[in-house]
Amino acid sequence: MPKTINDACISCGACQPVCPVNCIEEGDLYTIDADQCIDCGACVDICPVDAVVDK
Repeated sequence: MPKTINDACISCGACQPVCPVNCIEEGDLYTIDADQCIDCGACVDICPVDAVVDK
């Protein structure tokens, strides 16, 4: 199941460089492209506020 980033995101950017398929985009809040996400969990492990969750 692809991941998504919820409103708890503090836009720290920690998740973006650890994504092996570069599906995380910067914006007001970071977003994950569900079509590209391979559900590896790298972003979940690095997020300091647990904002990355199952979609």
